[in-house]
Amino acid sequence: MKRYTVIFFLGFAILTSCKKSFVEQDNPNATTVDNFFKSENSVLLAVNGAYTSLRSGNNIGETSGLFTDERSDDTGTNDSQSNSGEPFQFGNFSILPSNTYLKSHWSSLYATIAQCNSITTNIDKVTFANGDTKTQYLAETKFIRALMYFHLVRKWGDVPLVTKTLTTTAEITANTYRQPQATVYAQIVTDLKDALGSNLPNLQTGANAGRVSKAAINGLLGQVYLTMASTLDNNKAENLTNANTYLTAAYAMRPFSNLKDIPYTDVFDVAKKTTNPEMILSIVNKQGDITYSSSIAANNQPLGETINSLKTGLGVGGNVTPDLINDYEANDPRKNFSVKYAANPQVQDWFVTKYRDASAAAGVNGYGGNDTPLMRYADIILMLAEVNMDLGNTGAAIQYLDMVRARAGMPLYAVASMDPKYTAKYPTLKLAILHERRVELAFEHQRWFDLIRFFTTPELVAFFQAKSQAAFGNAKLANFGTKDRFFPIPFDEYKLDPQKMYQNPGY
Repeated sequence: MKRYTVIFFLGFAILTSCKKSFVEQDNPNATTVDNFFKSENSVLLAVNGAYTSLRSGNNIGETSGLFTDERSDDTGTNDSQSNSGEPFQFGNFSILPSNTYLKSHWSSLYATIAQCNSITTNIDKVTFANGDTKTQYLAETKFIRALMYFHLVRKWGDVPLVTKTLTTTAEITANTYRQPQATVYAQIVTDLKDALGSNLPNLQTGANAGRVSKAAINGLLGQVYLTMASTLDNNKAENLTNANTYLTAAYAMRPFSNLKDIPYTDVFDVAKKTTNPEMILSIVNKQGDITYSSSIAANNQPLGETINSLKTGLGVGGNVTPDLINDYEANDPRKNFSVKYAANPQVQDWFVTKYRDASAAAGVNGYGGNDTPLMRYADIILMLAEVNMDLGNTGAAIQYLDMVRARAGMPLYAVASMDPKYTAKYPTLKLAILHERRVELAFEHQRWFDLIRFFTTPELVAFFQAKSQAAFGNAKLANFGTKDRFFPIPFDEYKLDPQKMYQNPGY
C-alpha cells in the first residue's frame, strides 16, 4: 500500500473517521513516505512539521482557548446564534458529540501524533553523521507526542493509543479503541523519560527558541505526575514525589536568581521576548509575517480601542467573564496589564490585553510578534507550591506561592491571610494557590486543567454551580454537571465502533 507525504501526517486521525481510507487513493505526483525519509534533513523537516502543527487553533495554538479557557470560568462566547452557535456550546456546557469544532480539535491532535509516529517509525532508515542528532530529533518528537496525548487524556479520558505508523485498514481497525487513562499516562511518562535521556540543552535560546529543552521535559513530567496524583485512583504518594522531583529539576535550570527580578510586563513585552529569562517553551511568532505572526492581540481588540494593535477593532473582541475580573485582588497590577474594559456602547465588556502589540512592525493588519506561552517559570513555581501543599510541606508551599506574589507586588501570604476579604474568598492554602494560578496565568490555557486537577468531579460541579450566574454571561451554569469532566467522544469516532469507542457518560 502506498503512503504519501501529503497525507501521512494526518494518519490515524483521518483514517478513523472515514469508512474509505484516504491513503488508498493514489496520487502519482506525491512522494511516498518510504522515499521521504532519506536524509538527516528529511527528518528535520518532519520534526519541524510536527512543531508547526501545534500553531493551529484546532491544536494548541494561541486561538485554541475554545477547548480550555472557554471551557473554564475565565472566558466565553456570549453569542449563541449564527456562527457562534457551536463555540457557545463549550462555555454553556451543552456541547454535542456532533460539534464540528470538537471533532477538528480531536483530529488535529491525532494528526500531530501521526506525524510523530511517522518519524519514530522511519527514523532508523536514515544514516546520521552524528548519533546525537538522531537522539535529539527523537527526543523532540517524543515530547510533542507526549504533549498531544496529555491534552487528549485530560480532555476525553480513555482514548485510542497509537505509537507507530498504521499502514493497512486492518491495522487501523485493530487500533481503533479507547485505552484506559492509566495506560495512556504510562506511555506519556515513557516518552518523556526517553526524551529526558537525550542531549538536548537545559534551555533553548536564539534561533532554537521554541524547541524542546530539558527544562521543558522536566516541567511537563512534573505536571503529568501531579495530574496523575489527583486524577488516578492509585499511587498518589509516589506520583506526588515524582512530580516534586521533576518540577524541582526544571526550576533548578532557571537562568535567573529570583522571579521578582523579572517584571511581569516584561514577560509579555514583544520587544523583550528574545531575552525573556522566564519562558521555558513557547510557540514562536514572527512579527509582521502574514503566515507566522500572532493575531490574538488584533482579534481581541474591540470597537473603539487601540491598546492591542494598530488594526482597527470593529467587533466586540474577546469576552472575559466578570467572574475572573472579580477574582483579581485590589491593586493587582496583573489586572491592568491583562484586561481592559471596553466602554463603547456597542461593547461594554472586558477584553484581553495581555498579548498586545501595537508596534509599527506589526502594522495595521495586526501581524503581532508575541509568542504563545506553553510553559514558563511562574507556572513551575506555582506547581511546586501545589505539590508541596499536597505533600504536607506547608512552609515550602507558601514560600513558592510568595515568589509569584512578590513579583506581582502583592502582600505575601502571611499578610494577605490576615485580610478578612482575602480569607473569605480563599479560606485555605489550596484555594489561595488556585487563585494565584488564575490571575498569574490568565489566558495561557491553563485554567481548565487546574480546575480538574484541584477538584474531584463532584467538587468541580459544586464549584461551578456555586458561582454567580450574573458574573458568567449568557452561558448557563446550571448546565454544568458530572458529564462535563470530559468532552464527548466525537460522533464520527463513536459510530465507527460504539463498543470500542464507547461514549463518555452523560452524552
